[in-house]
Amino acid sequence: MRTIYRNGAVYTGELPLCQAFVVEDGRFVCAGTDEDALAMKESGDEVKDLKGRFVCAGFNDSHMHLLNYGNALRAADLSQHTHSLAGMKEYMKEFIREQSPKPGAWVRGRGWNHDYFEDEKRFPNCHDLDMISTDYPICLTRTCGHACVVNTMALHLAGITGNTPQVEGGLYEVDESGEPNGIFRENAMDLIYGCLPEPAKEDIKEMILAASKALNRYGVTSSQTDDLLAFNNVPYERVLEAYRELDAEGRMTVRVYEQSQFTNLDVLNGFVEKGYNTGWGNHWFKIGPLKMLGDGSLGARSAYLSQPYADDASTRGIPIFTRQQFEDMVGYANSHGMQVAVHAIGDGILDDILAAYEK
Repeated sequence: MRTIYRNGAVYTGELPLCQAFVVEDGRFVCAGTDEDALAMKESGDEVKDLKGRFVCAGFNDSHMHLLNYGNALRAADLSQHTHSLAGMKEYMKEFIREQSPKPGAWVRGRGWNHDYFEDEKRFPNCHDLDMISTDYPICLTRTCGHACVVNTMALHLAGITGNTPQVEGGLYEVDESGEPNGIFRENAMDLIYGCLPEPAKEDIKEMILAASKALNRYGVTSSQTDDLLAFNNVPYERVLEAYRELDAEGRMTVRVYEQSQFTNLDVLNGFVEKGYNTGWGNHWFKIGPLKMLGDGSLGARSAYLSQPYADDASTRGIPIFTRQQFEDMVGYANSHGMQVAVHAIGDGILDDILAAYEK
């Protein structure tokens, strides 16, 4: 059976616009005038009036964190409230008043950017967040997702002190007295994220649906996304089960190509031995490449450079993996026919990644 769409303004990739198109078995079989489309009508075919609406192909978002986005939709949106550090504090106070969280519940926010602060162009710290509230643990993630800041209550709940070992591939900052100042970068953020409430599978499904609905509003119908390590206290199988169930229930509205992030060879090996690999899946959900994060972002000063930062000579950034780890992971993926995608911002980390690819 065909579906005939008529009386529209249809963009096919070239001008002039068409009026109509015909879909059969999930494929476009005609695009042209109303007369062209209606001439293909047979008994049982459905005709839909577009009522002059504009139609174009769905957009693909090639670099998305669908599950993280769905989670962020539940948090305070700081992307519109980063004009000043003082303004961000006031917005968070209002957010808490409006939301009235349960006593002791974590308060989350995402999207601040100190480069846009008009009063003080610096990272907020635990003392700034203490001015927002000392009754709730607060965690505010930078717009890039490569750094976060927490208040003193959150530090206490996480058990972070000046004696806490630094995390490989990450860094938490300390003040002049050697105590944490609330700023966490890269893998060190897991010290905080691991204390957040663990989402159940139904929570994960709701986040995926909320993010998909938001993408659909912008015309996005397919996405390459990185979700398996969205929560460090959730096994990746739970995320895969959530996607499989949404697919089986017919509730997926964004086609997903899952960039499968892993941080060590043993887990990657287990993933492949279970039968997962690039291409596994179906029309709505498919496994894509091995995803690795080589370094962080320039704004968070965690992108790994070959020379110190011009505005901070004390650092070159943070390499998340060694060259040997890149070679081991990329080599394993390559030998098993798995694609590889590596986040690389700094020229320093790019040297290690290209060396691994070359080998």
